[in-house]
Amino acid sequence: MRNPVREKGLAMAAIAQTESQRFLTMTLGHEIFAIDIFSVREILDYTDITRIPQTPDFMRGVVNVRGSAVPVVDLRMKFGLGQVERTLNTRIVIVEIKKDDVLSVMGALADSVKEVLELETDRIDPPPRMGAAVRADFIRGIGKHGDRFLLVLDVDKVFSSDEIHDLSRVLGDDAPPPVQQATAASDEDFFR
Repeated sequence: MRNPVREKGLAMAAIAQTESQRFLTMTLGHEIFAIDIFSVREILDYTDITRIPQTPDFMRGVVNVRGSAVPVVDLRMKFGLGQVERTLNTRIVIVEIKKDDVLSVMGALADSVKEVLELETDRIDPPPRMGAAVRADFIRGIGKHGDRFLLVLDVDKVFSSDEIHDLSRVLGDDAPPPVQQATAASDEDFFR
């Protein structure tokens, strides 16, 4: 026998179990990418980047963050989408990454930073299989927000190449102190 009260309770329990996550969205070329807000330390306006010789092209160099040298990766170049050009909207997103229980601070150069948004985890699909020739292991999933798709990045995998981590480790002995914990920061704090 059908029990409408029980069915409504089960439906509400299912809704309550739906989890959501907050992401910072940014543009690289014409694509929108998202990274978990808990990986983001701060967002900087574009500033002078000091080139480090004999590093991969996507390693643009280092920036000064409160007296510490922080490596900066051009995400467009890393993903084969050309090079980020300096505009009024160009930003450097400072992220924390973890490899082998070592916390490192890196800068991610992006064409622009859009917004902080919340996505339900059930709205994030696993990345499509593209064959062995295409490396998509840095994509955690594809999120749906309104009528657009967001490529959700796995920050630890994006910055996991040995040359990036080695440079970060060499420079990271005096990593800048955190501005704020991401859990306490509001959306407005990121866009100041």
